[in-house]
Amino acid sequence: MNPISPRVLLVRGMLAGLLAGLAAFLVAYVLGESKVDAAIAIEEAGHAAHDHGEEAAPVSRALQATAGLGTGTLLYGIALGGIAALVFCYALGRIGRFGPRVTALLVSGGLFVALNLVPFLKYPSNPPAVGDPDTVVRRTTLYVLMIALSVLLSAAALILGRRLAPKLGNWNASIVASVAFVAAVAVAYASLPGINEVPADFPAALIWQFRLATLAIQAAMWTTFGLAFGVLAERALTPAAAPRAAVQPAS
Repeated sequence: MNPISPRVLLVRGMLAGLLAGLAAFLVAYVLGESKVDAAIAIEEAGHAAHDHGEEAAPVSRALQATAGLGTGTLLYGIALGGIAALVFCYALGRIGRFGPRVTALLVSGGLFVALNLVPFLKYPSNPPAVGDPDTVVRRTTLYVLMIALSVLLSAAALILGRRLAPKLGNWNASIVASVAFVAAVAVAYASLPGINEVPADFPAALIWQFRLATLAIQAAMWTTFGLAFGVLAERALTPAAAPRAAVQPAS
């Protein structure tokens, strides 16, 4: 492979992140927006008795579900794509003898677990009308703390696996590091306070449909990024084929 500037991979990571953001937008629009509309309808029905007049929203719901959602997911994908590209630069050749495509998939899968899956299992997302507005700062702080702990524990598990590999072999070291990571995450789950602010009369099916939709959005984004960035990184890192030898003129 050719030595290459991290800037080249950063640009390609942002491009792959753009594609990932587009995939996330499509999944969010198809799976998530109907759940958001249903939750908003329940919230409006619950407050109908207290409304004395209908105020026009500064941004229409249709605009939020299209242009607003698309802009947010695209920018989010570009930002995470750049971060993931920098992680890829560090991981390539350090987590095993894998090529760019496999390394890109491993990095995207690891970031999905650390940034999304682990925090989600402790503090799953909730649709509108669920949650006390007075506790939003506390809930946000706990969620960010869970993300930070997940990233730190992931990095610690990776370091542990690399140090154990010469003694135990790559496979056994990976198993030990994975078990240690799961155990540490379990301790973090038990140590951090839980949050349960779902109203008793709110449909449980709608909550879980919304939560699964949000998880599907993140899974689609990281899968798309891993596949797209793997191709782009491989093209940047693999040496160009040697030019064909000139064909000898026929005698």
